[in-house]
Amino acid sequence: MRLGPGLLVTAAFIGPGTITSASLAGANFGFTLIWTLLFSVIATILLQSMAARLGVATGLDLAQALRTHIHTPLFKKLAAVLVISAIGVGSAAYEAGNLSGASMGLVEIFPRVHTQLWTPFIAIFSAVLLYSGKHKVVESALIVLVILMSLVFISTLVMAAPPVMQVLEGFIPRIPTGSMTTVLALIGTTIVPYNLFLHSGVLAAQHDKNRDKATIIKQTNLDTGLSITLGGVITLAILSTASVAFYGTDAGKISAANMATQLEPLLGNSAHYFFAIGLFAAGLTSAITAPLAGAYAVCGMLGWSNNMNNTRFKLVAVTILVFGAAVASFNLDPIAVIIFAQAANGLLLPIVTTYLVWLVNQETVMGGYTNSKRVNLLTVPVLSLIYALSCYKLFSLMFT
Repeated sequence: MRLGPGLLVTAAFIGPGTITSASLAGANFGFTLIWTLLFSVIATILLQSMAARLGVATGLDLAQALRTHIHTPLFKKLAAVLVISAIGVGSAAYEAGNLSGASMGLVEIFPRVHTQLWTPFIAIFSAVLLYSGKHKVVESALIVLVILMSLVFISTLVMAAPPVMQVLEGFIPRIPTGSMTTVLALIGTTIVPYNLFLHSGVLAAQHDKNRDKATIIKQTNLDTGLSITLGGVITLAILSTASVAFYGTDAGKISAANMATQLEPLLGNSAHYFFAIGLFAAGLTSAITAPLAGAYAVCGMLGWSNNMNNTRFKLVAVTILVFGAAVASFNLDPIAVIIFAQAANGLLLPIVTTYLVWLVNQETVMGGYTNSKRVNLLTVPVLSLIYALSCYKLFSLMFT
């Protein structure tokens, strides 16, 4: 089999936001929220497999499928506005955090170089990679970074040596007092709407009518399962390391920015550098995949080409990257844009996932590659969670 598209999804959702959420979960609640990661990984595998199968079976990415199969003009326009707002603008808003996270990792390794010098350097590197339009080069670079990230965080976990029985007990569902926000944050940083557009887009761009779709789908399902499970293991490693290092102590506020430094007294200088390298890799992978996902979503909804060599596609991706770089480099406050993007995502996620499930159950669209009854049954609790998560997110934005 060929690993690749699934690892892009892992590269996308393991970013500074995931590191922060997992670190806070471990520092504040120990191992008790590990079950949340298991649920999130299963849910993500289900949804990403559907998105990938859509791309293989139809040659359309999710945005193109929305545009093609929504026949009411008003609904089509509303869908375009919502997708562009949530995915396009959202990717740009979160890009600042991705670039800042990668920069903070490098500052921990090279403390004499200021963050504001690293940020434009990382942005330029990412822009050159994206504007090259070479899918294989981008994919290869991300795979290398994901492997690096995996080795770093898993090695850090081995150094921390968490108690095995306590880790296993964490798979028993419990919601400690005051943990609901953290539970939802862990789920929300794993089930990411723009990854559905990214995954389907990458596979749709590789569509070939002459290839055996059944074989490709089997390979893609295995790739998706292994890649997202790897992402879950990375998140588990971060949560467990934070739990060993900080749970039950007065460590102060833990974040992706300071966790590398705060690990040093417990795990030694080498762990400090290990975690900093992981933070850099996580920020860089997300800094590359966020513009890519935004470009697939925006171009698909506007009826433009989803080919990475297409000039419009490149310009959309680079525009998202430039916006994030400007916010990160000049210390601008992206809060208003982030709140807008979160609200749009809160509306978009249940709509898109419901539509995706409906779409992959249509024989007129998928041919013989529709969902099985077992997959549909497993999807019910996932959709229920997504609706609850979106309602909570929108409620929080409106009343807090």
